[in-house]
Order: sequence, then C-alpha cells, then structure tokens
Amino acid sequence: MNPGDVLTQLYATLEARKNADPQGSYIASLYAKGTDAILKKVGEEAAETIIAAKNPESAPLVYELADLWFHSLVLLAHKDLPLTALTDELARRFGQSGLAEKAARSK
Repeated sequence: MNPGDVLTQLYATLEARKNADPQGSYIASLYAKGTDAILKKVGEEAAETIIAAKNPESAPLVYELADLWFHSLVLLAHKDLPLTALTDELARRFGQSGLAEKAARSK
C-alpha cells in the first residue's frame, strides 16, 4: 500500500469513529474525552518518540513515530480539519528554504 493510501484510509477511519460508541472504539473514546485528552496523548507520544530516538535500534523509533502520527491525525480530525489541510501545507513548503519559510511565519 502506498503511503498516501495509508494516510487516506486511516483518516477516513478516524472520521468514521466520530460517531462510534466510545466503549467499543479507542478513537471514539479519545474524541469523547475531548481535546485535552487528545493533546495529552500527542505529548506522551512525542516524549516517547524522543526517548526511542536516543536508542540504537530503529524499530522502537518507528513504532513511536507511528503512534505520534496516529494521535496527531486524531487531533486533526477532532478539530474538523481535513487531511488535505496538512498535506496542502506540506506541499506549499516544497521548493523553498526551511529557513526562509520559518522566517516568513514569524512576521
């Protein structure tokens, strides 16, 4: 499966879980707990990613990055932002210096 299809299918699942029973779906339970619970998960996964990156093995880093991406996408869906909001922003940055892009944001 190509990476774009994985993200598209995952995001469709995240959207569909908005109407699921929180007792039968981890994603629905996060939505039911609200933004603070989702943000807590994003923060936890970010910290775990940092710790995993300090280890010589790559498998734990990949696992934690997947968790971080997953929970970041849960946040995106929870905020009713389409996946294209993220992909369009990444595409907008192609072809420009990261330093220039960052400087333009701070103005």
